[in-house]
Amino acid sequence: MAKVLGKANLFSACDYTQKKNQKGGGSLYSKRIPGFCCKTNRFTSLKMKSMALRCDFNGQRMVYLERKFVNKRRFHQVPIKAQIQTGLIGRTSKWWENGLQPNMKEVASAQDLADSLLNAGDKLVILDFFSPACGGCKALFPKICQLAKMNPDLQFLQVNYEEHKSMCYTLNVHVLPFFRFYRGAQGRLCQFSCTNATIQKFKDALAKHATDRCSLGPAKGLDEKELSALAANKDLSFTYKPKPDGPNPNPVPAKEEILVSETCLNPKESEEKSLVGAGGG
Repeated sequence: MAKVLGKANLFSACDYTQKKNQKGGGSLYSKRIPGFCCKTNRFTSLKMKSMALRCDFNGQRMVYLERKFVNKRRFHQVPIKAQIQTGLIGRTSKWWENGLQPNMKEVASAQDLADSLLNAGDKLVILDFFSPACGGCKALFPKICQLAKMNPDLQFLQVNYEEHKSMCYTLNVHVLPFFRFYRGAQGRLCQFSCTNATIQKFKDALAKHATDRCSLGPAKGLDEKELSALAANKDLSFTYKPKPDGPNPNPVPAKEEILVSETCLNPKESEEKSLVGAGGG
């Protein structure tokens, strides 16, 4: 505290008080001034606080009182996401990341969604649209993880509604939790919404479409209309070139014409046909 209190201020205050007392005048420091107060207590046995600084000048004791200022600034409510980024609170585990199976993947973008469906081949792909703030999604998620563990041949794609709102609007997803089933060249098989209470709806769709099947063409993925709508959305970095309206790349083969070669005829028949042709000419 002695370092904080300047020696010049201390001596000037004490010297000024002494001069006023010698002249018979009252001290200008009779009232309490910031950081100081004057006392005429001459008892040396007075116990002071450990944080007080004291000095004696001609019987007057200058006592420096420690002030404690309370910061009255009000803290405004800060969003949870901002508190996590700034380190105000610790990073808590995300419920949609607990219990993930190897065949479960979170979609990063619209392009990632389209590519994942095309690269899945003949696998049954299940799109799981969820929101971190959705209580029904949180309650249903452990059962989805169990079903994914029981069916390792299936592919589960998670779509976070809060991070991909624009994409979900384009795909006409407005109810959560929401599911879509895709497979190979057939594309979308079904779509529905279910909760923890109606999990049987999910199990029935899984039993119907989970059987192994072979497609007679490449995986279809999203519909043409959905792909065009995603490409037209300026909020998404998604590129798509619609297929040109040209001839069918897989036309139906026409009836083959039966061509009879001359080698299949007998030599005599061929000579007779040649003579008849020459005589007619």
